[in-house]
Amino acid sequence: MNKGALYAAGAYACWGLLPVFWKALQHVDALEIVAHRIIWALAFAVALLTIRRRWSRMNVAWRNRRTLATFLVTGALLTANWFVYVWAVNSNHIVETSLGYFINPLVNVLLGALVLKERLRSGQGLAMSVALVGVLYLTFQYGSFPWIALILAVTFALYGLLRKTAPLDSLEGFSLETALLTPPMIAFLAYREWTTHTTFIHSDPLTWILLMAAGPVTAIPLLLFAAGARRVSLITLGVLQYIAPTLQFLIGVGLYSEPLTLPRLIGFVLIWTALAIYTFDSIVHRQLDAAPSPATSEAPRSVSLKG
Repeated sequence: MNKGALYAAGAYACWGLLPVFWKALQHVDALEIVAHRIIWALAFAVALLTIRRRWSRMNVAWRNRRTLATFLVTGALLTANWFVYVWAVNSNHIVETSLGYFINPLVNVLLGALVLKERLRSGQGLAMSVALVGVLYLTFQYGSFPWIALILAVTFALYGLLRKTAPLDSLEGFSLETALLTPPMIAFLAYREWTTHTTFIHSDPLTWILLMAAGPVTAIPLLLFAAGARRVSLITLGVLQYIAPTLQFLIGVGLYSEPLTLPRLIGFVLIWTALAIYTFDSIVHRQLDAAPSPATSEAPRSVSLKG
């Protein structure tokens, strides 16, 4: 495995193991955790920007209203995603969070077709259909819509869609998002302390350390992913991305004994089948696109014969 694949696998492994970290903060309100996650992530990002001397593009971005508006929206999507995720983990819904990130690649394909007008291949269409059957099956079996999974999948897919066309790189963009979100998060914590109390001020030193660690715990996987994505193919990333939800699924069932009934397992198998179809289709078409055309492959041969 090359260095890029190791970086990407490391990022997905970190994301997959995050439920264990958030469980250690189960006694803290989910919104308060997200507030600290944003504030301390900004502190970590500012330190990195300073060490790597990458403030120049940030200064330009602050003067561009369109850029600020874009990253305000991506920051809001990220906040919604983090809140639902942390709340779900600490409310014993880790398995359903894993379903959300299993579905995420398929939502990306759907948004590409609807928003970017990308052509939906037959294999992708089949994968979408099988995934839809899986979601509907889970809905009817449990009598309730799998809203946790779909909110996580849709918010992260929309976040990825907007970041795809955003003008800043990973570190600068993440720094701007957290910078825009930090003032309201500080205001929220101040209001919480004034009206009731905040866990950070009235808790033990271990809780302080864990809440402050939420910053680097958030930023490090993103930086690993950015480093890996530049060095490996999209096919490799497409396969490696299933590390995170697989680990989440195993942690939920194996470590925290969340129920895995037969109906839920059948629903997951349908989703996994859709992902297998999607991955196979992506690999085949990527290889076809990379293969030289007959005219291209024969051209050098005809030249050498003439020589």
